Amino acid sequence: MPLNRSLVGKSYPPVITEISADALQKYARAYGDDNPLYFAPAANGIIAPPMYHAVATWLALITAIGDPELRVDLLRLLHKSQDMEFLAAIRAGDRIATRASILAIKDEAQGETITIGLEASNQHRRLVSRSRFTALIRGRRERDSVVAPRLTAPGMASREPLLRVSQAISLDQTYRYAEASGDRNPIHLDENVARLAGLPGIIVHGLCTMALISKLIVDHLCGGNPERLKRLTVSFSRPVFPGDTITTVLYPETDAAGTRSFSFETYNEAQIAVIREGRAQTTL
Repeated sequence: MPLNRSLVGKSYPPVITEISADALQKYARAYGDDNPLYFAPAANGIIAPPMYHAVATWLALITAIGDPELRVDLLRLLHKSQDMEFLAAIRAGDRIATRASILAIKDEAQGETITIGLEASNQHRRLVSRSRFTALIRGRRERDSVVAPRLTAPGMASREPLLRVSQAISLDQTYRYAEASGDRNPIHLDENVARLAGLPGIIVHGLCTMALISKLIVDHLCGGNPERLKRLTVSFSRPVFPGDTITTVLYPETDAAGTRSFSFETYNEAQIAVIREGRAQTTL
């Protein structure tokens, strides 16, 4: 049954998430991030990793995705792209209110896409992040096409990269990330369910792959300061699997006043792109 397009434009009441130091630190450990700013109290408190914004807004996203009138089949859902603007840091002790809105539903070759917008504010009514979550709801005859190879975008391979970093995905990565993030979709945890959904096996959460990339950007381009990462955008082009090693190749783009921009792609060991059209923006 197709998605209910009459819900485009619908907004949901704000969902409140209390931020604890234990929870944000568990999240950092789940993808192997030992940045001391996430663990040692500073003058203005313990800061959350940038991608923890996805955890703080998760319940609001699930409220929208789980709307029974929308008719989303979670077994056919794959994360297609994510665009996140980090407007202010989240800190331990914050109280985050997130409002979700259904922005668009469109036909695609493999099914339908749905885009949900998320705006999150803290207890001081300061906007801390804006996000766009786009998912593909696969058509039943298009299941297997999700694993078709996607190669590098034209022009990227001919340029000299600024940075090339490889990261190993542990065999238990999906279990640790699910526990820390709250995303327990069984395609990340149960081999049988993943195969029932038309996948070769358990796949890594897209937001976990994005968290790994955020770590390398903060470590290598932000001097270890997560507040310098201001925007991160990715398109997921192929699933990542436990045990994979992914390599991110990053290129400098045109700088603007006070900011630097970068483009990147991420590949598996077969040199097939798992993330394309990546963009990052940092402060100088």
